[in-house]
Amino acid sequence: MPLNILLTMVVVGISAIVLILHLSGRSRTPVLSENAARQSWVRHYPDDTVHTVQIAGNGKSALVRTSAGPGVIWVFGADTVARHLKNCDVTETATGLRIDFHDYSTPRAVFALTASERADWQAEMEAA
Repeated sequence: MPLNILLTMVVVGISAIVLILHLSGRSRTPVLSENAARQSWVRHYPDDTVHTVQIAGNGKSALVRTSAGPGVIWVFGADTVARHLKNCDVTETATGLRIDFHDYSTPRAVFALTASERADWQAEMEAA
């Protein structure tokens, strides 16, 4: 088969797949609810018991208090990432909080929070 025909088939095929996935709604990022955050946390850390969940106003992140201490969960693409808040540095930014994890798999996460959410999250983190 000539290369130009093969290249055209590949480009059209990939474009069609992307279009179908987008039109079917699979390209939307999820919004966390309390129940979704609990389920996601337990999926990442099955031995933990989730006590409380504080969802950020934009629905893209949550602060959780678990039997193993506080943690954060956030939307990353079509899935979530969860990390315990052990061995990390929390820095206040103009738009929320930045957490620098001392972990090569997740070096840094930035959370968009309102001023009141930022204060609530910091108080919860310091209390733990």
